[in-house]
Amino acid sequence: MAAPARKDSLRDAATAARLAALDLPKGGFTGPARTDALARLTEMGLPVKRDEYWRYTDPVALSAPDAPEAAIFNPGDEVPLFADRDRLIIAFVDGLFDPARSSPELALEGLEITRLAEADRADIHWARDLYGVLEADGQRPVARPLAALNTAAASDGVLIRVTGRAAKPVHLVYYHEATRSDAILHHCIRVESGAELTLLETGPAAARLNKVMEVDVADGGRFHHVRAQGRDHARRAATHIFARLGQGALFKSFTLTANGMLTRNECVLDIRGDGAVAHVAGAALGDAATGPFHHDDTVFVTHDAVGCESRQVFKKVLKNGATGVFQGKILVKPGAQKTDGYQISQALLLDDDSQFLAKPELEIYADDVKCSHGSTTGAIDDTALFYLRSRGVSREDATALLVLSFLADAIAEIEDDGLQAEIVARLESWLARRRKG
Repeated sequence: MAAPARKDSLRDAATAARLAALDLPKGGFTGPARTDALARLTEMGLPVKRDEYWRYTDPVALSAPDAPEAAIFNPGDEVPLFADRDRLIIAFVDGLFDPARSSPELALEGLEITRLAEADRADIHWARDLYGVLEADGQRPVARPLAALNTAAASDGVLIRVTGRAAKPVHLVYYHEATRSDAILHHCIRVESGAELTLLETGPAAARLNKVMEVDVADGGRFHHVRAQGRDHARRAATHIFARLGQGALFKSFTLTANGMLTRNECVLDIRGDGAVAHVAGAALGDAATGPFHHDDTVFVTHDAVGCESRQVFKKVLKNGATGVFQGKILVKPGAQKTDGYQISQALLLDDDSQFLAKPELEIYADDVKCSHGSTTGAIDDTALFYLRSRGVSREDATALLVLSFLADAIAEIEDDGLQAEIVARLESWLARRRKG
């Protein structure tokens, strides 16, 4: 049980109002986990801004009873990301599975795929040992009430069991078509020993999204995750990834964010097997000229095994009053010797109105470790800008080149060179469109 947040009447009232607006699922194999999550949520209450890990981000819009209105963004003739890649597509529209936009068969050699809404009609399923389990573990030592709300209330999602090396990626595509849609999605992924999966995610999903993904990577398993959050200007999202790594396991996750009024991405990694590797990275571009932009990455990595490696690499480019937040922690438990933990968060401010708020942390209880963390905030390098301008490059083009260079370290965390190239090409396209006004 997570340590309860400080109770008060306003928190209790907000929690009760949010729950009253929901039709909580009952029965099925998720029943015990949902009951436990609801009890934890009632005890801790929904977050408020004075909570330690919410001091930089106001959670009101994420926990209000109803989703605020969000206009539908029109990408014009922009080709969807990863459209040319051979992949298995699972589509959701405003949080509901859409078979018409999904692949005809949700089947692939080495994978078992079921929908949460369908699987939960049974009392027994392999995901019973995973649904809500990593989320509950991730509530210690920091309470994550929105994740508990998700476990209690999620109506759909995908359950993926990886038994071999998947021949092609699985692509979760999220569409936003209703201005007040309020999506709660919960995904469970189990990567068995020696198995491997690449998971892609794209799209805004809803006016407001609450999403949890629980990933269990067994000994020697490999999990690659590349996510591009939708470009809707008015969308709001709270996402959580809870991952557990076994011996020699590999976990890599990268998130690209552009636009969005409010985004809070939390990642909680529990490294339990010797020799495991966990990398999490993100690149965010925020321009508040079209409306408020607030982007929050909150990461907690626990080392509880010998000879493991973790990397946190986060870059944000902010302009016109945009706000970026990074809260990252590395916890090294007693006995986790030979730990190699690295954390860097950097922001490039393109004007004097934007801000970057950072809270990097290390907590180490082993003596044979190599851990570092750093955070920097700055403007465009005038020397580099002058160098490019002196060779005939316009200020706008020179700025775009320096932005891409700044983001390169985060994008390099994507292991697949082809996926890297697609992300870079999309960034170049977005920056070019901005230059044209």
